[in-house]
Amino acid sequence: MARALRLAARGLNTTTPNPRVGCVIARDSAVLGEGWHERAGGPHAEVVAMRSAGAHARGATAYVTLEPCSHHGRTPPCADALIAAGLGRVVIAMEDPNPLVCGQGVRALRQAGITTQVGLMAVEAVELNVGFVSRMTRGRPWVRVKIASSLDGKTALPNGASQWITGPAARRDGHRWRARSCAVMTGIGTLQDDDPRLTVRDVASERQPARIVVDSRLRIDRGARVLDGGRVIVATATHLPDKQDLLAARGAEVWCLPGDDGRVDLARLMEKLGENGFNEILVEAGINLHSALVAAGMVDELVIYMAPRLLGDAGRGMIRLPRGDEVADMPGLVIRDARRFGQDWRFVARWADD
Repeated sequence: MARALRLAARGLNTTTPNPRVGCVIARDSAVLGEGWHERAGGPHAEVVAMRSAGAHARGATAYVTLEPCSHHGRTPPCADALIAAGLGRVVIAMEDPNPLVCGQGVRALRQAGITTQVGLMAVEAVELNVGFVSRMTRGRPWVRVKIASSLDGKTALPNGASQWITGPAARRDGHRWRARSCAVMTGIGTLQDDDPRLTVRDVASERQPARIVVDSRLRIDRGARVLDGGRVIVATATHLPDKQDLLAARGAEVWCLPGDDGRVDLARLMEKLGENGFNEILVEAGINLHSALVAAGMVDELVIYMAPRLLGDAGRGMIRLPRGDEVADMPGLVIRDARRFGQDWRFVARWADD
């Protein structure tokens, strides 16, 4: 199963909106075939592994990281293919959270007389597909906020200057997070300050993520670099037909999602992104959008790069929070990973109460 999970991770950047899935077919200690799902519309991991194993699959054991599908989508049901191949046993890491599948693939295998076990390395399997699980169970993507800061927690100088706080190794790692994400999101403030492209450039990638701009008053300039090719969504709270037509001419989609406060309804935005098949969103913005997302309960994970430099107490902070009277009243985090990139450190954290 560990091997199947490593195979599944080869589709980290390419399977969206589908989950990342790996499969190994073995008999005793001998691997007979293996495969992984590469992209939506392509063969699923089980089918690739069975093609590799051929007739040797009969009576063998299949180790699959996600419950085999039992419905007709772009491809035929994998559960049926496993049954037809005569597998003797199927070991599954986790049930598929997709309501169209959940439990039905396991049921079909067992009804066909195939010994089926579920739960081996389930935690690792869920982690690999945390965005897909989020979309299927909560109706919205998994949201990561990526922040580059100084050692004293500042993301920019008072005048907005922030390039470059971290070094090349940390920035390259940041592009790895972009590559695995379905979309990269920013706010209009960052767009006006830095005019970013939000594309994957520092690492090899077969696919570019979509770009999302949160722009409540539709102030985006039609010459912004983020509009240069690829899917771009501008989320706004303001209906300006002429401006929307100009953006549409540049290939952008404009989603008008006003909230009660006159700003973009972030909860509705995430819900609509889920409806459109987005699994993982990487947010690269400034303190205003970071703070609004946290306040709306829409942030699942923080990826923070800290550089060995100081910007001073007048610099811009990471996230604006309601004032508390006690330290214990402020949000707690659990550091899930810490590692060094050049002279910088990266911390991956989630809320302590999740």
